[in-house]
Amino acid sequence: MIDDLYSARILSLAANLPHSGRLAAPEGTAERVAKLCGSKAIVDVTLDDEGRIKDFAQTVKACALGQAAAGVVGESILGATASEIVEARDAMLAMLKSGSEGPEGRFEALRVLKQVADYPARHASTMVALEATLEAVDQALAKHHSDTRTRLAGAA
Repeated sequence: MIDDLYSARILSLAANLPHSGRLAAPEGTAERVAKLCGSKAIVDVTLDDEGRIKDFAQTVKACALGQAAAGVVGESILGATASEIVEARDAMLAMLKSGSEGPEGRFEALRVLKQVADYPARHASTMVALEATLEAVDQALAKHHSDTRTRLAGAA
């Protein structure tokens, strides 16, 4: 039953979105929309010198499942690397589409959404925050690499 999807943990995550809002000066910003339902996430990030997430903000307008996924991302994101986010995204997709156990480590709490696998129409909304986060981080990493090349060229 679809009511099984909306556990107390999922509803709590959906209601308490960490890092809600926008950053004043993000290095990367991305927006993702789930076409089927219109769930939307806008994510801003800044990175430290090692490419880890230093600051994070998100604006999410989604169903409870999308909000819950965004809640887990918000709880777990500070200090994360791009590779950790890619691993979480890939593990989340495998969990939803092929029954794997789901993310491990920093993003293991996304496993609370394992039952969403039985509802393909809900997959995209569950992924919007993670996808937007990854895109924002990729953008910020590109900026960091560009800044490094500019500094190195200026030193020549």
